[in-house]
Amino acid sequence: MTDDALATTLDRVRVYPIKSLDGVDVDVARLAPAGGLVPDREFAIVDDDGDYVNGKNERRIHRVSADYDLDSRTVGLAVSRDAEGNGDTSDAGTPDAGTLDAGTFHLDDERARIESWLESFLGYEVSVVSERAGGYPDDTALPGPTVISTGTLREVASWFDGVTVESMRRRFRANVELASGEAFAEDRLVGEPGERVRFRIGDAELFGVNPCKRCVVPSRDPDTGEELDGFRTRFVRKREETMPAWSGGGRFDHPFRLMVNTVVLAESAGAQLGVGDDVAIVGVENE
Repeated sequence: MTDDALATTLDRVRVYPIKSLDGVDVDVARLAPAGGLVPDREFAIVDDDGDYVNGKNERRIHRVSADYDLDSRTVGLAVSRDAEGNGDTSDAGTPDAGTLDAGTFHLDDERARIESWLESFLGYEVSVVSERAGGYPDDTALPGPTVISTGTLREVASWFDGVTVESMRRRFRANVELASGEAFAEDRLVGEPGERVRFRIGDAELFGVNPCKRCVVPSRDPDTGEELDGFRTRFVRKREETMPAWSGGGRFDHPFRLMVNTVVLAESAGAQLGVGDDVAIVGVENE
């Protein structure tokens, strides 16, 4: 692994302030003490049992659109229409999109109103919890920013008729996107078991560890929740067919993996990642 094995820049930074809802692009984001980006996954929606209300557990959550103003710390919530263009989800107790008004809420001061709005849509009680220091990452052992490349999103979108690059971006929900047009360029940040690839984004240093194992969420339309028939089967076949020489290895126990999970070096906590930052591999180290 050489320093120029991955020489590119950062093309996009996207944070998801409320876990499982839409993201928002930012020019610059700071690394929190726990390693995630501020304010990525700062809030989460949980049910009475404390389980996440997310795309894996609640398909209807895809129909909740979120529009953020991070300066004022507000979120606008609305309900999109279903796959047939209707407001009604056909689920008992759930109002259709025409009967639930969109609303704008302060993330800190109006959390009870957010909960009430979500409960009106979902038909059961939820709580919105917060953790500003580290958020609620999908992988608690590897809480750093997730990484993908534009080339990867373009390649994977080409496998499915009618699926755009932006739709694929919203399905896989990475935090940072490399400007590289090379498909699966981010796999260069994955070493063999027992190894971590050290890399730099601007002034921050991180370790690439695992290719991210995927769940049902990428198979669903990010607006309607409609599942794309045969998504996993086709994805696995095409991933195997197109996997480059630098991918694979012991970290790929199965091919339904895309995106890279990271951890942040302790001394990089508080550093900023920004669009246009140089990205380069430093070397490979033992865990």
